Amino acid sequence: MHKKLVFWLGLAAIMMNTLLHSGCATWGSKVGKIALPKEKPAVASAGWWYVRFQMNWPENADPDLYLDVMLAHKIVAPVLNQYQKNVELWRFHRRAARDNAGHQFSFIFYSTPSMARKIYHSFDTDPFLNQLKQAGIILRSTFDDTGEVIRSAIESTSDQNWSVQIQKSWPYFIMGVSQTWLNLITEIAEKNASNHRLSSLREIQVFYQQINESITTSWREEGRHAFLHHLNAIFGYEPVIVHEKQFMKF
Repeated sequence: MHKKLVFWLGLAAIMMNTLLHSGCATWGSKVGKIALPKEKPAVASAGWWYVRFQMNWPENADPDLYLDVMLAHKIVAPVLNQYQKNVELWRFHRRAARDNAGHQFSFIFYSTPSMARKIYHSFDTDPFLNQLKQAGIILRSTFDDTGEVIRSAIESTSDQNWSVQIQKSWPYFIMGVSQTWLNLITEIAEKNASNHRLSSLREIQVFYQQINESITTSWREEGRHAFLHHLNAIFGYEPVIVHEKQFMKF
């Protein structure tokens, strides 16, 4: 009996020694040191945010559409340049109708609530924007409540009548359009700045009136080929239904 016990104890020792010096030693070394999954840091969800500028639009007068150009270049562009790395998508929206909104220019962007607060603060403290408000040119600028993200999906601000694939793709298209428009404003402004004194608000207004006229001319004379034709080309020159189910090519 004693010999059997010695035999089994010896065999156990040999097996333990083999395990410790074999590949199983790697497994054994991890016992008691299994790392728990690290808690992922909370990431603030992103969403769409609006900045709306409502212009003064007197009765029986045309809207001063050059103001959109001026706001885009002098107020929005500097903020966008500062925070663009933290803004995934953005675009402009222009409208003028005799309703509660009236003549309104909007900057719409996709980012986190904390970034939206920084951008809103930049607009709210902009000296030139406050000057326009004091002069009665801009009636008000309004911002969304950043306490809650209510437009988190990329397609949240697209037309709900469109197909889902268009809704999700369109924000990227319109951002490119907005960037092109802003670049056009910048190119014309830099080219003509040396010919203008911009020491007064009135001189600044005249300057952007002329820029707006130049952009309108470019659109009328070059838009068909530079924009509409090449957009049509991307889609294989296929005709598009425009009005009353008629086909048209650009």
